[in-house]
Amino acid sequence: MKYTSTAFFSALLASACLYSCSPNPYAKTNRAHKKQLKAYAKELRTVPDVKPEESELQLGDYWVGTTNFSMRRPNFVIIHHTAQHSTDHTLRTFTMPKTQVSAHYVIGRDGKVFHMLSDNLRAWHGGNSRWGHDTDLNSSSIGIELDNNGEEPFDEAQINSLLEVLAMLKEKYHIPTENFLGHADIAPVRKVDPNASFPWKKLAENGFGLWYDEGVIEEYLQPAAPITVLDSTGTEPVLILQPLDSISTIPPHFNPKEALRIIGYDTRDLPAAIRAFKLHFIQDEVNMELTEKDKIILYNLYQKYL
Repeated sequence: MKYTSTAFFSALLASACLYSCSPNPYAKTNRAHKKQLKAYAKELRTVPDVKPEESELQLGDYWVGTTNFSMRRPNFVIIHHTAQHSTDHTLRTFTMPKTQVSAHYVIGRDGKVFHMLSDNLRAWHGGNSRWGHDTDLNSSSIGIELDNNGEEPFDEAQINSLLEVLAMLKEKYHIPTENFLGHADIAPVRKVDPNASFPWKKLAENGFGLWYDEGVIEEYLQPAAPITVLDSTGTEPVLILQPLDSISTIPPHFNPKEALRIIGYDTRDLPAAIRAFKLHFIQDEVNMELTEKDKIILYNLYQKYL
């Protein structure tokens, strides 16, 4: 079929119009978002009304507004998996007032990034959480949700987009390397995300989070020298090798609970803190007990946080 030039451009124009006029399925909630922003902006613009006679405080005679202030600067990034079925499922969840949950960014399996909230505003993603002395991570962090049902591996396109977002956030807000964490890190009793297949080591290699030193296990667990003893008759020599795990050279005063606390974990429920630590740094054996090798990794990381 041949098109005349007029017909061709008419078809092209119709296609462009159809594309540009495609309805945004979140147009209604976007209007609600803008309305709420407008209300907050109005509140921010409000100048304190100085009326000493109506206040219980001993107010000054006039209002003085400082010229030295700025917007909130996030200091942490918290990474989650959505535990839902699709990106659209999560977008719907985060635009329903009744759910009372949200995040700054949602990243799909295909790598598409949805920036749902200004970095300067407080998203509701961390819940009841703690890291070190910070007991309100929602107020000091940016939340990133990865579309993942909680049991599957993370797609390469998704992780590549995540790395780009993290690089942007780290440069823009000067977020410390050690402050890129998972939801389980800050809420070990309640949460187990992101799941054990999440590539924390790859993130650390790119400057987002800490990781233990390669070879540290071999450094602390050296093969023992053979020991020769006599058999039960006291006449025949017998060669004995000490078990590998019995010769760790971790200092005897090392306290794993204290190490976890110094790193940042909430150790009021120690088994939960251990599980969260292993979910982040061990990954192939996630439980609530520290093996000798786990303790070596913990000791190595603890030294980095001192």
